[in-house]
Amino acid sequence: MMLEANNIKKSFGDNEVLKDISLQVEKGSVLAIIGPSGSGKSTLLRCITQLETVDSGEITICGDTLVSNDKNGRAVYASKKERANISRHLGLVFQNFNLFPHFSVLRNITEAQRKVLGRSKAESEKNAMALLKKMGLENKADAYPYQLSGGQQQRVSIARALALDPEILLFDEPTSALDPELTGEILKVMRSLASEKMTMIVVTHEMLFAKNVADRVIFMDNGYIIENGTPDEVFNKSDNERTKSFLSRYYNID
Repeated sequence: MMLEANNIKKSFGDNEVLKDISLQVEKGSVLAIIGPSGSGKSTLLRCITQLETVDSGEITICGDTLVSNDKNGRAVYASKKERANISRHLGLVFQNFNLFPHFSVLRNITEAQRKVLGRSKAESEKNAMALLKKMGLENKADAYPYQLSGGQQQRVSIARALALDPEILLFDEPTSALDPELTGEILKVMRSLASEKMTMIVVTHEMLFAKNVADRVIFMDNGYIIENGTPDEVFNKSDNERTKSFLSRYYNID
């Protein structure tokens, strides 16, 4: 199992955002997480990637335990060094790109390789150029983010995440800031990664992607996992009224 989360709880003050969340992700699979805004989807990703800490529960990533409970049921995290090593298993693609505006495209992709992985400049640039070619952006290496379309910026951010050789790639609504035409560019890249058996967790409002590309789909609402099953089970065979109500707005999904 590449990732396992058990009984995750997370509150911000009196607002309980995650309520006893458990899930598993197998190697080479795509997990799509769907649900209304405010259901806890992005918070869950932030907890997995250590951008937030959980209040209780257990998260194991690639066999390494990130957090578990003490005898009082409170979260206890691994050491700082262990947490840093665990984070290298993961790559995260944000919805708003998060590129460094004062770095060229090439440097956006090489910087972390050199600082985190200790790669040479030559090796980092060779790897970056191969990824840019894969993204159809090999002619944009010297450009700056402001000179790119939203779709191009997001493809650069995917290349940057892949440059660190993650074993699991996480996407937090990667197309939400894009218009429909540019959305297609990103979904094409993600479908290609799925065909290469890249392990992915995708928080998305793109129901067609979830239905046709994901191996499993989780539907979250109000901090709970309401449904967890295959795309066919969630989209076509659910008996849950909340799931059916949410999906009814996407009635023409094929």
